[in-house]
Amino acid sequence: MQERGRSALLFVPPLVVIVILGGWWITLAVIALTVLAGIEVFRLLKPAGYPAMPWLGLAIAVAMVIDAAAPTVLVGSGAILAAIGILLAAAGGFTRSDPRDGLNAWIGTVFGALYVGLLAFIVRLGAGAPAVPAGAPLAALGSERTWVLLLILAVWAYDTGAYLVGRTYGQRFGELIGRERFLAHISPSKTYAGLAGGLIAATVVVLVGLWGAGQPVLYGLLLGPIVGLAAQCGDLAESMLKRAAGAQNSSDLIPGHGGVLDRVDSFLLAAPVMTLFVLTFLR
Repeated sequence: MQERGRSALLFVPPLVVIVILGGWWITLAVIALTVLAGIEVFRLLKPAGYPAMPWLGLAIAVAMVIDAAAPTVLVGSGAILAAIGILLAAAGGFTRSDPRDGLNAWIGTVFGALYVGLLAFIVRLGAGAPAVPAGAPLAALGSERTWVLLLILAVWAYDTGAYLVGRTYGQRFGELIGRERFLAHISPSKTYAGLAGGLIAATVVVLVGLWGAGQPVLYGLLLGPIVGLAAQCGDLAESMLKRAAGAQNSSDLIPGHGGVLDRVDSFLLAAPVMTLFVLTFLR
């Protein structure tokens, strides 16, 4: 825990500074995270049976992030990029002497690129989210920084709430109902008590965040649990990938935390879910 705490103190301040600066700083930070997490994804895919083409996959994922920073330049550009990526990965697969290897490389490259490329929705949320009204408590931050910060805090709240409640409940109440595990074949540490604690924590943060952004607070009763569940699914998705690869962590880059993918896995699914909700229901 002490090692995890020291690592958090090292990485959280730069993240706060980047969010405060906003603009292309956020885009550049997401690109860096995409590259680092992408390298780990493709390293995991190989022992899982999908020897992909990492550099092509990383290029596609980074292009998705850059495209998300300017969503109005070309209508449908995201679908166009995905199509180009699928075609290029297929062409790369043709070069493999064994058609089965070529098919696995094609599947692995496309999956890895689109999977880690979901971080682009962090940038898309900031670029397309509704404006914060002048009289709102968070108006000084502006729309981009407000919504990106809300996403970060909501995911952190879920992770922290799930960890603390799950651990505390288990220590105090032993094997009583609530400590029962779900999807233990993917991640044996997940409990229903932790799930409930995380959803409550995420919902509280989203309710407060929507109030600060000058949006209808009651939307938080829906958005909070949805983002929390998406964050949990993101964690489970990475756990499934690691189990398929026979790995405990995505890497040892961050002491006490594993790799970059271990830190951003919840955002991979929470970011698109929150972006779609905000762009659909909030104005």
